[in-house]
Amino acid sequence: MRKSLTLQTVIKLLVAIFIGGYASLSLELIVLRQLSSFVGTTTITVSIIMGSFLAFMSMGYYQGSIAACNQKSIRREAEYGFLTIAALTVLSASYILMDLYFSFLTYCGITFNLLQTTIYALIFLSYGPYLFGKITAMVSRYLHYRDHNYTGKIMAVDTLGSVMGSLLTSLITMPFIGVNYSILVLVIICIIGAMLFVRRFQYHYLAIFLTLMSAYLFNQDKLLNDIYNIVENNAVSTISIHDVDDGKSKIMSINRAMSSKVSKIHNLNFAYINFINDNFINTIPKESKKDILVIGAGGFTVGLEDKSNNYIYVDVDKDLKKITEEMFLMKKLDANKKFIVQDANQFLKESKQKYDVIVLDTYSSKSYIPQDLVTKEYFTRAKHNLKDGGVLLLNTIVSPSFSDDFSMNLDNTLRQVFSHNLRSQVINGFNAWQKDKRSNVIYIYYHHENPNSIYSLNKNISFYDYEMSGI
Repeated sequence: MRKSLTLQTVIKLLVAIFIGGYASLSLELIVLRQLSSFVGTTTITVSIIMGSFLAFMSMGYYQGSIAACNQKSIRREAEYGFLTIAALTVLSASYILMDLYFSFLTYCGITFNLLQTTIYALIFLSYGPYLFGKITAMVSRYLHYRDHNYTGKIMAVDTLGSVMGSLLTSLITMPFIGVNYSILVLVIICIIGAMLFVRRFQYHYLAIFLTLMSAYLFNQDKLLNDIYNIVENNAVSTISIHDVDDGKSKIMSINRAMSSKVSKIHNLNFAYINFINDNFINTIPKESKKDILVIGAGGFTVGLEDKSNNYIYVDVDKDLKKITEEMFLMKKLDANKKFIVQDANQFLKESKQKYDVIVLDTYSSKSYIPQDLVTKEYFTRAKHNLKDGGVLLLNTIVSPSFSDDFSMNLDNTLRQVFSHNLRSQVINGFNAWQKDKRSNVIYIYYHHENPNSIYSLNKNISFYDYEMSGI
């Protein structure tokens, strides 16, 4: 006859399942957020992380289905598993340790992002998910054996934990206390899971203390600021600000990409920003007032000194304006500049306003533009938001000599949307014979009618077109 479980035991086991579901989703989100600074956020890298997580968790489910399943073995596995997961959370998710990992791989000559991500997943996201699966399977078997009616409850609690882990981590802890301290919160939750099963707690003081101290020391704000000059580490961006050029300039880095630079010395600013400001902003006639849209606000350096025209800056990081004003520009944005927190695609889709100038500058990390922002559909939306006679400028880092597929296919995409009046400007020059080098290239589209004619030996009115242009 099966011995019924006490209410206290049932609650303890269900809490363990809840913690397992919560911690697994929370860890996955934190890792993906931290990795975005090193390998960008693409569907491929996300699929590698999620695939690895699920693959090793399924192995844990299987092992948990055949392992000895009694009160003693469950207590031992859950106690050991949650403590191990807490320690692995520190190793796999801490920014400073992640930086050391990617620096080491780069030093070893492994620079391909997908390979770096795959190796990372196999090393750091294998044993933890395996333990999540094993603990959940063993506890579920034990409860199910005692009472078959617990099957639905187990699934409900596990799913609820996953939902709460997803929502609280992405909507509460990362936005309000930062990604770094979200790691500490997750470690504490895993330790609570272990303590549910610990009988001789005094033997675990050292392991718990070392794990907690490691989680705090590796993720404290002061350490990240001292080493990387990180001033913000929220759910969207890791932002650092550096003094450069012997203190004559400041650089704002967002997700390890040098997003903006500001200096009182004109030539020390980013060349592509100078190109945009000098040729498309500062040349606007004083008697006219243009509407200018900047997708990817960065440090708000496009039109920084312009107090006449109307600006809308769009970015997904709600803290960007505050940090820029207080720590980067050291001044408030002018009254003619408005900041909107929204996804770029969504903004262009919903916008009823049209603009004289649209600047697309949406690098999310290193030299990566998010995949949904290099599509025909995205550029078509941007084009539809231009006024007649308007200008669109796209900042890219590509091969000027078309030496790689990305450079060629991005150009193909743009020329399908902007079939006429599109040209590109290489910033700072380039070596036409150096095939493995990318440069800063600005694509420029002029939104006005095109006669769509060509000159041929049979029909050539080039002389009249040139003379009658009035230029």
